[in-house]
Parts: sequence; C-alpha cells; structure tokens
Amino acid sequence: MMKRISPLLGLKEELNRRESSILSPQATPSTAAIHRRPEERVERGHRLNFSLDADRILHSLAYTRYIDKTQVFYLIDNDHITHRVLHVQFLSKIARDIARFLRLNEDLIEAIALGHDIGHAPFGHDGERHLSAICEGHGIGSFQHNVQSVRSLDRIERKGRGWNLSLQVLDGVLCHDGEIHEAELRPRPGKTFDDLDREIALKTYKPEEVLVPMTLEGCVVRLADTISYIGRDIEDAIRLNLVSRDQIPASCASKLGTTNGAIVYNLVEDVIKNSAGRDAVAFSAKVSEALRELKTFNYRYIYQNPKIKGEEHKIGRLFELLFELYLDDFKKERRDSALFGGFLEGMSPDYLEGNSPAEIVRDFIAGMTDDYFLKQCQERLLPRKMPSRF
Repeated sequence: MMKRISPLLGLKEELNRRESSILSPQATPSTAAIHRRPEERVERGHRLNFSLDADRILHSLAYTRYIDKTQVFYLIDNDHITHRVLHVQFLSKIARDIARFLRLNEDLIEAIALGHDIGHAPFGHDGERHLSAICEGHGIGSFQHNVQSVRSLDRIERKGRGWNLSLQVLDGVLCHDGEIHEAELRPRPGKTFDDLDREIALKTYKPEEVLVPMTLEGCVVRLADTISYIGRDIEDAIRLNLVSRDQIPASCASKLGTTNGAIVYNLVEDVIKNSAGRDAVAFSAKVSEALRELKTFNYRYIYQNPKIKGEEHKIGRLFELLFELYLDDFKKERRDSALFGGFLEGMSPDYLEGNSPAEIVRDFIAGMTDDYFLKQCQERLLPRKMPSRF
C-alpha cells in the first residue's frame, strides 16, 4: 500500500527554498537539521525542522513547569517579580529580533531559547548549587542546569523517550551559558551527536569547562541571555527596594542607560552593528566593558545581597533531606512515593536501566517547581496532626 503524501509537502519545499534565498550564508537552514534517529513525522511532515522542535519544547511537560520556577528571587510574595517563564519569553523575543537583522534562522533561535532553562532546579541558581553539591557527594558529577536541560528534552521527557530534537537545538541549549562574559563569540561548526554526548560528560565533571555553540544562532542566544536578564533583574531589585536606580554605576548608565528598556535597546543595537555580515556575534569594546561592569554590580548588590539569602541555608538542608528520602524510597521500592507515582510510572526501560538511583532522584528533584518542592517537604518532613478518633 502506498503511503499518503501530505499536500502541504510542496509548501514545505517552497519554505525551504525561501529560507535559502533570505538567510545569510552564515545562518543554519532548516534542511541542515540533524536528528539522533529517523522519524517519519519529521521527514514527511509539512513543518520545517526547527519550527517543529520549538513546538515540541513548547508542548513539553517541562515547559509547563516554567510557570513556577524561580528566576532570581524566591520565597517573595510579589506578583510582578520575574519568574523563569517570563525570562524565557524575553530571551526568545530579543534573540529573534537580533536574528532578523542578521538574517539568521529565527525558528532555530526560538527553539534554543524556549528550551535553554528547562533543566533549572527549584529556587534558581541557589537550588542549582545545593543540588550540585549533593550530586557530587553521590559520585554522579556536578549538577549543571544547561546539561539537565538537554537531559530533560533528550532523555527524560515522554517517559524517557525524549523529543528527538535536532542536534543544533540541543547544542545551543547546552552551550547557552549566559554567566560567561564574552565580547565576541564565534561558532564551532561540524559537531555530531557523539560530540554532544562528550561535551555533556565533560561539563558534568568539569563544570568550569567553556563550551561553544556549533551555530551562529546558538551564539546569538548566549549573548541575548545576558541581555534579557541584566536590566530586568535590576528592575525587580528596585521594585523590592534592594537597590535604587541612582546606584547604577555612571559609566554603565552613560553607555547602556538606567532602565531595562534602554539597556536592552542599546545592547541589541550594539550587537547588530558589530555582527552584521560576520561569522561571529560581538559587542563593541566599550559596550562590552560597560556590560561587564554592570554584571559585577548585579552580583554584588542583587544576586549576593544578604537580604534575599536569609532562608538559603534552610533550602539547602531541605534539598539534602528530600534527596536522601527519595533515594531510600527507590532502594526500598516504596510504590506510594511520589518518585514512583509522579515520575517513574510508565518510564521506559532504557531510562531505568541507564541511570543509577542517585541520577534518577536528581532528575526527579530537578524537575520540581518551587511550590511542588515545598509541598513535598511539608508532606515528608513535617508531622501531621492525628485524628481525634481512630
């Protein structure tokens, strides 16, 4: 029996041709997408490869949990503070704006941006540090949210089957590290899935290792990550009375501005001016130095501010206690544990056989939202009132 051919395949071919005529020679066309395994829906479907990747990430369970993942400030009752989901949307918009001017692939940009922080543990970078220390203590390497993002999309979602996303998307997610300051970033093309797996192992056991994206689109997301959070975090800190606008260093204010809108505009404009027609993305030297100084300001007065660290030691202790409880649940096969009912039920044999107990517990806790983490602590660690009659 002949397979039915979608009438939209002709349109897909036309869109691919249009891409080749519009995109820069430095861009990554959708036809260049590389997958771990063949998939008929990808090969015979009507959607372009990277657009399909973005859709799959958008509809993943992990993406749904962005809504209650901390960006910077946790345990603060304020509806106007940025959460992870908003940061991801900001990054996607900023990176796609840059891509449009540089004639890069906006679908690839969007997919990387939407997936880049999916692996974040509860309570942001503080939670990441606590979980990393626990993981190292159990001999499974450090916990890095970019590595965990790839693991989630490639090995955990869909009950261990993963989404079969393009190599270029997973590579961009792995290499998105916005904490690293760089004036210029040039891609390292030609990677394979073997390279991806090798870099994941390298980053897990040598977290200080600097990885470089294989595409110019991945480079744009990495620079745009900083652009999307640097000014927004200042606005949030001002709203919480942690800093005032006049504290922003004058040298930064003169080059970048003092509001998130101005900072984003000036940084984006500078990237476009210094990257157009090149095989690299870059800031100008003066703007790069101003951005470096602004990052230092944020770290000193916002991210390391003792006013928002009062509960961190408690959070760290809760991570330790929950990890040991779930590890014990797994070893003793307590089927009423949320680890089994909420995570492992229906999980593929490949996942179960390919991960140690500590790695499984790591994946479960890393996927939690802040609220779910606290509810699990309440259920497992706090005493319950007994009924008045038995």
